[in-house]
Amino acid sequence: MHTLYPLQFQQNFFELVWGGHKLKPLKGIPADDQKIGESWEVSAVPGKESLVANGPLKGKKLSEIVTEYKDLLLGHNVTKMYGETFPLLVKFIDAERDLSIQVHPNDTLAKERHNCFGKTEMWFVMDALPGAYLYSGFSSPISKYEYQKRVEDGSICDVLAKHEVKKGDVFFIPAGRVHAICSGIMIAEIQQSSDITYRIFDYNRPGLDGKPRELHTELAKDAIDYKVYDNYKTDYEYKVNKPVAITESPYFTVKRHVIDRSFHRKLFKYDSFIVYMCLHGDSKIELRSTEGFDGKMPEIKTIELSKGNSCLIPAACADINLVPNNEDGITELLEVYIDNKNFNRDL
Repeated sequence: MHTLYPLQFQQNFFELVWGGHKLKPLKGIPADDQKIGESWEVSAVPGKESLVANGPLKGKKLSEIVTEYKDLLLGHNVTKMYGETFPLLVKFIDAERDLSIQVHPNDTLAKERHNCFGKTEMWFVMDALPGAYLYSGFSSPISKYEYQKRVEDGSICDVLAKHEVKKGDVFFIPAGRVHAICSGIMIAEIQQSSDITYRIFDYNRPGLDGKPRELHTELAKDAIDYKVYDNYKTDYEYKVNKPVAITESPYFTVKRHVIDRSFHRKLFKYDSFIVYMCLHGDSKIELRSTEGFDGKMPEIKTIELSKGNSCLIPAACADINLVPNNEDGITELLEVYIDNKNFNRDL
């Protein structure tokens, strides 16, 4: 068994009817004719898994590494909660056109219907054209009957909360909340590891195959939270060289790092793997120490993490330096983990 190290993954792009041409250039890859809607950065979803791109474990599926290393990769408490299942899915999304109006089931409904996790997620807006907007939640209360009628007559968007967005905006989307990313927006998305989406309305457009995409109007009806909430956007402070929590939930915690100097992160106390997504600039991640390998350090102690790419830090390696390596001096990262220190959650 190799000593674990910071893991990087092969590119994992998906062409979608609403996709655009920004994700490849984000990663320094020339654009082509493909409508790339999503880049799955860290995934153990069957059939769409991440493959390791660096070091002795190169070519292995993420699920294989979870099975082999268990709590050394996931963390003791994460393993207790999720077994040999990687619990998160991390993506970059480029919406050149509107995504469908959709909703995701919660854990209970997803387990009952699909034998899988539900899907709570969050969005960090990386870029947005002037006037770009998204939908999250309802602007006025409706009944199940009105929901069905509005889907049938195409007026469902009239009762959704519409939010004009800019770079840096954050939205937490709990399972059950109706939502849609609309055209001109690029986001980083962190979610439970689930590929279950109930498509409510798709603007009567054809899919990539020229046929209408399937709708799940009836399934969605019992999954929707019909309440109206006071605020759907997450407010937070912008700070340099200090981690800022932008999402805190039992499913995942996300912190934003804007750094212009080397920054030490020792996160063993959370007993979780960590994912870093590089949003701006380039950086290095330097491993300082490990737990669970009898003090042994791995062969790979430093990795380069460039803009538009991500990496997975195993729980046993959660003592690192984040080192900016950018001409303008600023590097921006999202840090993702499961907070077993402040959230005690039983599945």
